[in-house]
Amino acid sequence: MTGVVEIKEKIKPLELQLNHLRGYLEVETLQKEISDIEAELGIKDNWSDHEKVSELKKKQSRAQDIVRTFLDVENDVNYLSESVSILDEEDGQLFLSEFEEKLNSTVEKIGSLELKHLLSGKFDECDAIVEIHPGAGGTESQDWAQMLMRMYLRWAERNSFKAEIVDLLNGDEAGIKSVMITISGAYAYGYLRSEIGVHRLVRISPFDTNKRRHTSFAALLAYPEIEKDIEIDIKDDDLRIDTYRASGAGGQHVNKVSSAVRITHLPSSIVVSCQNERSQHKNKERAMRILKSRLYELQVLEQEKKLDGIIGDKKNIQWGNQIRSYVLHPYRLIKDHRTGYEMGNVNAVLDGELSSFIKEYLIRRKNA
Repeated sequence: MTGVVEIKEKIKPLELQLNHLRGYLEVETLQKEISDIEAELGIKDNWSDHEKVSELKKKQSRAQDIVRTFLDVENDVNYLSESVSILDEEDGQLFLSEFEEKLNSTVEKIGSLELKHLLSGKFDECDAIVEIHPGAGGTESQDWAQMLMRMYLRWAERNSFKAEIVDLLNGDEAGIKSVMITISGAYAYGYLRSEIGVHRLVRISPFDTNKRRHTSFAALLAYPEIEKDIEIDIKDDDLRIDTYRASGAGGQHVNKVSSAVRITHLPSSIVVSCQNERSQHKNKERAMRILKSRLYELQVLEQEKKLDGIIGDKKNIQWGNQIRSYVLHPYRLIKDHRTGYEMGNVNAVLDGELSSFIKEYLIRRKNA
């Protein structure tokens, strides 16, 4: 078991990190910004400008989140430092497990703060809409797409995000042909934009009776879910709306009634489907909101080519375009080809432990 001396040695670099964080997070500046925003929100006349109030609240929430987390970490580090400093080796053994637990949670909080500092894109704070599509290869790729779906659902659960499957098309034999998931929570899109691209799997196929090694591909796309009240002019004549029976689980009602909705925006060829709600009206409402997010992106960025940089491109889901390889045979290793970062604990990653990969990519992007 770690001794008191070792605990003290681990606390020292945390104190240095804390001072560094205070500087580059500009904590004092954020605290002043919070006070200024509170003063503006206290002016009654400002509340007639809903757009301004919404923007102020968003800035306030982001600043409060960073400051609150920083002060929480500062309290943890001070508690550890002061507590350990008054203990000798013999007495300290009684409290080591408590200190180690507190130390580990503090390290995680510092990592979270560092990640948030790296998230400064225009839409990084938004909720995310994620799509997963298998590449060529039939059942093999469809099964891999389902494994990815589970991985990101577990990632969301691990990080206290709310994940909801909006549309799911099952494979003919196994796996999935496509899935759309909404992931809600602070900076969901900021994190998930680092996962956009083609993911490659190498393994002994469970569907091959000869137990040969197979390579499969699947692509992840992500785009930000814009606020519900955005104004986008959508003409009825530009839409084709189809209803059909939901194919996923949901009880007899879902499968007997044509509650699922597919909306095609003819000018842009964007297609959005939703089948997770029991009500056709609710599915249509959700699908329209997602469509608005897609069209808003087109409007803001103006060019389809620029949009590909945000949501990714689901074309060419094949060799040579992968961002990450997941090798399960003949050795076990996951490697990100953009950063060179590797991890041998394959099971942990497939169970949603993606923080290290995301952090490495965000650091690389920040320094680019």
